[in-house]
Amino acid sequence: MTLAVLNPQKFQNPARTLDGQMRASVKLRALETLWFNTGTLCNITCGHCYIESSPANDRLEYLRAAEVTHYLDEIHATGLPTTEIGFTGGEPFMNPDILVMLEACLTRGFRVLVLTNAMQPMRRPKVAQDLLKLHTRFGEKLTLRVSLDHYTQALHETERGAGAWDSAIAGLRYLSGHEFRVHVAGRMCWNETEAEARAGYARLFATLGFHIDAHDPAQLVLFPEMDAHIDVPEITTACWGILDKNPEDVMCASSRMVIKRKGAAKPAIAACTLLPYDSRFEMGETLAGASRPVTLNHPHCAKFCVLGGASCSVKA
Repeated sequence: MTLAVLNPQKFQNPARTLDGQMRASVKLRALETLWFNTGTLCNITCGHCYIESSPANDRLEYLRAAEVTHYLDEIHATGLPTTEIGFTGGEPFMNPDILVMLEACLTRGFRVLVLTNAMQPMRRPKVAQDLLKLHTRFGEKLTLRVSLDHYTQALHETERGAGAWDSAIAGLRYLSGHEFRVHVAGRMCWNETEAEARAGYARLFATLGFHIDAHDPAQLVLFPEMDAHIDVPEITTACWGILDKNPEDVMCASSRMVIKRKGAAKPAIAACTLLPYDSRFEMGETLAGASRPVTLNHPHCAKFCVLGGASCSVKA
């Protein structure tokens, strides 16, 4: 089946859709989750990485521990209701400050979520040793969400390359064997239903002895596919009622992401984890200044968040 190509005139006007209707926007209800993009460098190149991470992509620089601490201090000083800190990349365990940053967040009492491929960077002896120490100290406060695109080796490696399956499974075995709180992220791009996908992952987890509930949407997150070139409806203010959706459930109602562009003097705040390169969604250098509403004028807003109902944060 050939999918329609997105009209390039859609999603351009922040106030109006192409057909002149009022575009939907989302107010920041409360900053519950603050994400840090640790940098776009990754140990592998995936076929359809939304952020184009690779061993060569450094468009987002490594964040440093002092920069993370600066935002933790702002949360404390301004009394923001943030309870969860997320780390994404790239591959977070390639950042040389990652363990220091994790410890800083955990010591302050935040729940911490790390998105990782669980491959070689996470399992370097010193990193694995220090990560285990954090797990011993903070237990359930630390969650690692491991990317496993499909429950079969063939399809996972179609996306991530030969050898990626064995390396990811080895990482999952390490985390599971040391009783880390582990979640898995899969993808809904294989022409199967969600029920079929969850059943497939359930068989895999049972076979491998992983204590991950594939039917729990927090423990197994299945992300809708994103392709900014494929047509998707623009979201209007009327869509909330038509779709029976609450804008307060959309990711940008409760989260923001810290990024540092290559060559920038300071980090900046992006509206969400999905749009680190689009300057329309950059919201200044402070969390206080990033509290304004977000207009949904990007295909990802429609496909992933509103129509897909997905979120990068942990859902209870």
